[in-house]
Amino acid sequence: MDEAALIREAQRGDLESFNRLVLAYQTQVYNLAYRIFGEADSAADAAQEAFLAAYRSLRGFRGGSFRSWLLRIVTNACYDELRRRKRRPAASLEAMLDSEIEPEDDGAASYTSAPVRPETAMERAELSKAIQDCLNRLPDEFRVVAVLADVQGFDYAEISAAAGMPLGTVKSRLARARLRLRDCLQRFRELLPAAYRLEDEAAP
Repeated sequence: MDEAALIREAQRGDLESFNRLVLAYQTQVYNLAYRIFGEADSAADAAQEAFLAAYRSLRGFRGGSFRSWLLRIVTNACYDELRRRKRRPAASLEAMLDSEIEPEDDGAASYTSAPVRPETAMERAELSKAIQDCLNRLPDEFRVVAVLADVQGFDYAEISAAAGMPLGTVKSRLARARLRLRDCLQRFRELLPAAYRLEDEAAP
């Protein structure tokens, strides 16, 4: 059964169809929550809350990208928890690290790409810690926008809908978040994508 059929059946109250949708998206949902909170327990709680909210709201889904709709719910659940707890989450940028975080893991990234040299793996592990530290320094609203853009690959319009902020605010906050991350991560310059590097100063 394809996704559209599963959604239709789940909207009619078929729990098995909804469970199959959960299985299809649980890793993405958990990953987004983990990168916002930086804690396995908080991410698991947020993912559970998001799926419960999705089930309650499913009859209101009118088509389009189910993934985007679901991740907007996850983002809202994370925002609600941040506002409640008044805490600053940590995150990891998948754009800089070829890794995936599995729901059953303790939160440590596992590298799923082709084998790499030991020194490269060590550099990536060090970079991962640095990214997390730099993201911890960002205000919550900057961090969430950066995660949605550079981890989940959302465009401006999708971020605007997910975060509930005007398009201009999304662009401004993302630009400022990237500038702060770029400045914070310059000691890892050679490992960063071009967008995060400071240009070499011209020779006199």
